[in-house]
Amino acid sequence: MNASEFRSLHAQYDPANAEPEREPPIDPNAFVATLRRIGTGAASDGQPWPERHQLPGRCLQLADADCALAGLRVVAELMLAAERTRQNGAPEEYLGDRVMEGLKMACVALTAQVAERLQVRE
Repeated sequence: MNASEFRSLHAQYDPANAEPEREPPIDPNAFVATLRRIGTGAASDGQPWPERHQLPGRCLQLADADCALAGLRVVAELMLAAERTRQNGAPEEYLGDRVMEGLKMACVALTAQVAERLQVRE
């Protein structure tokens, strides 16, 4: 059999004529999207500060304090678990004195952040 001299009548794929690819929708829980919301004054739940009668700068301070308090709670829970492990667990399960000191320093820093953000400036 001989090949036909004529091109096939079926549509040919041509990348130049292809539809442009759509950008995937941005996931609101993605890392970069979350960072952007934090930068615009998101509280620890990722949403803007709910009180609308505050000035925008104060809303940002309250959102920062809320995030720091959420972080403080997590660090305090880590410290509590580490201390209980030290007291009741196997010796190889204990995190160590340097880690405990680091967790305590994180608590101090987060507490200072909250105190600084909640100060009312005249």
